[in-house]
Amino acid sequence: MGSPAVYSATMNSPQDILEHVFGYTQFRGPQAEVIDTLMAGRDALVLMPTGGGKSLCYQIPALARPGCGVVISPLIALMQDQVEALQAAGVRAAFLNSSVAFDEAQDIESALLHGELDLLYLAPERLLQPRTLGLLQRAQLSLFAIDEAHCVSQWGHDFRADYLQLNCLHEQFPNVPRIALTATADQRTRAEIATRLDLGDARHFVSSFDRPNIQYRIAQKDNARRQLLQFLQAEQQGNAGIVYCLSRAKVENTAEWLNQQGFTALPYHAGLPAATRAEHQRRFLREEGVIVVATIAFGMGIDKPDVRFVAHMDLPKSVEAYYQETGRAGRDGEPSTALLLYGFEDVVKLGQMVESSEGSEEHKRQERARLNAMLGLCEITSCRRQALLRYFAEELPEPCGNCDTCLEPPQTWDATEAAAKLLSCVYRTGQRFGAAHVIDVLRGSENEKVRKFGHDQLSTHGIGTELSANEWRGVVRQLVVRGYLEVEGEFQGLRLTEACRPLLRGEETVQLRKLPPKAARAETRRSAAAADLTPADEPLWNALRACRKQLADEHGVPPYVVFHDATLRGMVSARPQTREELLGVSGVGDSKLERFGDAFLAVLRDFSE
Repeated sequence: MGSPAVYSATMNSPQDILEHVFGYTQFRGPQAEVIDTLMAGRDALVLMPTGGGKSLCYQIPALARPGCGVVISPLIALMQDQVEALQAAGVRAAFLNSSVAFDEAQDIESALLHGELDLLYLAPERLLQPRTLGLLQRAQLSLFAIDEAHCVSQWGHDFRADYLQLNCLHEQFPNVPRIALTATADQRTRAEIATRLDLGDARHFVSSFDRPNIQYRIAQKDNARRQLLQFLQAEQQGNAGIVYCLSRAKVENTAEWLNQQGFTALPYHAGLPAATRAEHQRRFLREEGVIVVATIAFGMGIDKPDVRFVAHMDLPKSVEAYYQETGRAGRDGEPSTALLLYGFEDVVKLGQMVESSEGSEEHKRQERARLNAMLGLCEITSCRRQALLRYFAEELPEPCGNCDTCLEPPQTWDATEAAAKLLSCVYRTGQRFGAAHVIDVLRGSENEKVRKFGHDQLSTHGIGTELSANEWRGVVRQLVVRGYLEVEGEFQGLRLTEACRPLLRGEETVQLRKLPPKAARAETRRSAAAADLTPADEPLWNALRACRKQLADEHGVPPYVVFHDATLRGMVSARPQTREELLGVSGVGDSKLERFGDAFLAVLRDFSE
């Protein structure tokens, strides 16, 4: 951005760097412990939700330790975002990827060898080139950070083959500490990350997966376009957001339709020319109020903090994918909404995608189980956040009060008798058959498989004719997600758990979700960013935003690289009049004070008069 860096090599205390470079006074969650681990030269595996502050866990020790930190990142967009933000904070950061011209790449390599870089971002395929590894062998390195580490897992939803070879870092640079970071990994994926990256001795840091600022809402489709339009018009006017669709054609049709409704909507999917994708991403990052309509090809590593909503027009294929995608909303900690609209046609489509994939039978079985867990989350009647966190082995003691089932409890029916019938049938068929077969027995089918196993002779044969097969599938999914049943084995057999005993003994009742009525019009809400401002504050708020936009355009960066919304709100609240007072606002570090402080102080002084 043209100005000299203010970061000084003598400023080597992590606390000093946090305050003077990044403008914050205290660490959050386990950040300090992670940084201490790396400062001591040890490895770390970090699970922290999107927006939880993962980047500081490696950026600060990279600055505090001698040498340059090397960050392995899967996406060019993420590298550019992070390097722009670091340069704005006065850090000597650069990236090497296919977008960098030859001469510029040579300058960056020279800066690395002469100790003039603090952080260097590389794609895994670039890092693994013998020439790059040779270059790094000649440089002084402070650490390796492997971002989006779930890409190493073949069970994960963003698998990247290049990540499998990153264990070479342990072999070729045994004295350089490594940190692997991800926002989403169940226990199986976590174990695979540690094994494949040779992180057997790494300290594990698992933060809470909870994102309390995100309001989760899930509804069955009932004219999905009308539902989306109602949501956007009532609550999200002028806000940036992402709308996910399952197919490329639906992405393009939905974007075109949103533009006709008066929104600025841009399509994004892997079938568009690279230049178009880059331009749409640039506009999303730098303009305000842009909606991107995308397949899941868009989003990983997008470092835009003020995405106010993520809407799914189709069912995600797993809870991990849903959590990762909804986590792109509200990275700044401000109130945000995740809206999911799903229908049984999604289930059919995703099921067909699983069956036609080239994965092994074991992989297909795992994908089916993940799809069933996602459906269970959709159909549950209790707190969505509790169920979501339970999936990641985390317990939330009380309902969250900020999801649709907490705010507007769904209509339910007493399913105690139906649940008891289902559980009894699972038991009597031997706890080894899948849902389809158990439902056939309940509904009195006399097909070949039912007769082959003698299940037409069971006392539970034909006792469930009052519900359709679809309704029974809903009962199965909800009992699985509530922990009464589990799915396991080669054929996804249903098994009873200990939790079902009170239900079978008649000591417990269970309420399950009914199909919802037509969605009611939501109350219009003010933009989340301005939600806690008084009407008297709004002129100053708008003036500060205009100042930020002008500076961002002048420097060719997104507005949030100048300051986040939370920092602008801090200025509105504190009304600083001097540089010293402005430095006391969270998010204002030395470099940003030097570059942008006078412009913002001029606005603040105008309003004080």
